[in-house]
Amino acid sequence: MRIVRSTCNYCSIACNFDFHVNENDFIERVVPAKNYPVNKGFCCIKGLNLDKQNTIYENPVLPLLKNKKGQFEHISWGEAFNIFANKIKDIQNRYGKESFAFLSTGQLCTEEMALAGHIGRNFLGGNGDGNTRLCMATAVVAYKQSFGFDSPPYTFEDLELSDVAIFIGCNPVVAHPILWRRLVDGRGEDSKLIVIDPRKSETVSNADIWIDLKPKSDLRLLYTLANVLIEKEWIDKEFIKNSTEDFEGFKSHVKKYDINDIEEHTGISKGRILDLAKIIHEGKRVSFWWTMGVNQGYQAVRTAQAIINLALMTGNIGKPGTGANSITGQCNAMGSRLFSNTTGLYGGGEYSNKDRRKVVAEALDIDEDMLPKKSSIPYDQIIEGINKGEIKALWVIATNPAASFINNLEFKKAAEKLEFLALQDIYSDTETAKYAHLILPSTNGLKKEGVLINTERRISKIQPVIPKKENELSDYDIMLGIGEAIGMGKLLEKWRTPKDAFETIRECTKDMPCDITGVEYDDLIVSQGIQWPFRKGEKLDSKERRLFEDKKFYTPSKKAKFIYEDISEMPYEQNKEYPYILSTGRATAGQWHTQTRTREIPAVEAIIVKEGYININTDTAEKLGIRENEKVKVTAPNGLSNNFLVKLTRTVKKDHVFVPMHYIESNSVLPSVFDTYSREPNYKYVPVKIEKIN
Repeated sequence: MRIVRSTCNYCSIACNFDFHVNENDFIERVVPAKNYPVNKGFCCIKGLNLDKQNTIYENPVLPLLKNKKGQFEHISWGEAFNIFANKIKDIQNRYGKESFAFLSTGQLCTEEMALAGHIGRNFLGGNGDGNTRLCMATAVVAYKQSFGFDSPPYTFEDLELSDVAIFIGCNPVVAHPILWRRLVDGRGEDSKLIVIDPRKSETVSNADIWIDLKPKSDLRLLYTLANVLIEKEWIDKEFIKNSTEDFEGFKSHVKKYDINDIEEHTGISKGRILDLAKIIHEGKRVSFWWTMGVNQGYQAVRTAQAIINLALMTGNIGKPGTGANSITGQCNAMGSRLFSNTTGLYGGGEYSNKDRRKVVAEALDIDEDMLPKKSSIPYDQIIEGINKGEIKALWVIATNPAASFINNLEFKKAAEKLEFLALQDIYSDTETAKYAHLILPSTNGLKKEGVLINTERRISKIQPVIPKKENELSDYDIMLGIGEAIGMGKLLEKWRTPKDAFETIRECTKDMPCDITGVEYDDLIVSQGIQWPFRKGEKLDSKERRLFEDKKFYTPSKKAKFIYEDISEMPYEQNKEYPYILSTGRATAGQWHTQTRTREIPAVEAIIVKEGYININTDTAEKLGIRENEKVKVTAPNGLSNNFLVKLTRTVKKDHVFVPMHYIESNSVLPSVFDTYSREPNYKYVPVKIEKIN
């Protein structure tokens, strides 16, 4: 029996596990690592069942090519790589370099993301984006604009040290059970947990205070709250003066958000806002946490920055138990944000920065002119480009956009128009696979090597737990094969192994806020994980480290910026014809994204609803004459509609409905609305009408 330590590749917490493997390479036990500072011997049901991947729905070893009859046939890897290369070259020769694009994910190892960017952007010159765009782009833009760099400041320890923790659009009981466990274990008798959310989520049920605002009225609530704190002088004047910019502009801006108007717009009374402001003022260590309830909105970046502004003006940042803290969704969204080569140079640099271009080109050992001159077009514009006939070839890597993209009918239209769609995934039966011309089956995380960067900036190692079968290839192996087939030659010399790739991109971070030049690849195997920054020559003096303890930020002035904007009108207004507000979110701790992986966990499958369903308030259902388990038709103002199974509840209010994100029906009724700055989809708000199906 051997014991292999590796990292879970589901969510952004990145728990470590000890896998007990027998002499036949069978995993007999999966044990959460007791001495790892992230999960401390605890885990959720997903991580505990990592050994179930590809056991029920086993992926083919060899690639699949769709023949003229529309049927898939096995071909060799050599054939597959050549077909991929020839198709892309032919299409680019006929239509130009930007007729090719790729869609990646936050589920890959960092080295794989970087190699995909090297192939797709540096060499092929196409556009590429990740499904990190669908969940974390808002936080990225908010941090970059406010702090000067995409820099979540916190460590998990801050959850335990806060005496006031405020969760906004955030349900960690379901979405991040490990964080919830740490919060509960660390809470003092006098600490307060406040949740701002329209729905009575599982976290709300365990909160001290529930601010049950109207859907998407959060920006007004936050601006009004800021105005109250300023008027009462419950702010940190010294911190504002020495460490921030444009407070006076922000102060003037929020004056228009009068507390006497708050109940009309948010449903929250004046007294409750005053109470919340007092709690923040009296708190010694106040932390603000948000996830998709904020990120996935039509004015999301400014909402995230309204949270950041509260932390700045009260001096609750850079100190234990504080922070404006965005919790990431996927296991390696942080890796994607820094090293995908899509929205910025490796290491978080700008494409226009000559000094950064030189550093990155030297690290990659390539001509500087080969680096992209501009950011990729975002996810939604890639789909739009396909539907306009401008993009003809698409490489989809470890994601399922036919189910996960907003208004997913748009992706399906796009997929049908493509001349060539190559899908690379650990499953060949996803909704997206139905549209593929070529399927490149990859191994799961149990057979991979690489690093992940979790939501608190901690780098951890994925180790191969069991060996690959004959002809099985990892995502990294597949990408290398593609790179060789398209003729990259010497451009792959610094990418021969995941270790080579890590050492290559590590050099790209030199002198950046995310500097990891002091991290040695092999040392990560037995480490406690290492949070960035960790520069060459530094000594690791703590397992958990937060940013901005010196009260300096990454802007040219070293000061954080107050950023604000008038509240924009909702794209679609609630009215008599469309009287109910629909939102989406996670359903259970056991379900993950589009369920392609968690469907193999028996304990999860035994308890979940097997088809797309909608939560409707019991009083609303009675008014409409709808009963439990009946079907209803849900229609949005732009005509999109689908049928859902009804599940009655009192966790949503009478004019609200909730749809779990995991089902293909969920995103089909959401119009194509995106945040102006992050281009993140608005999954959290659309008025709908509900009709009983007779």
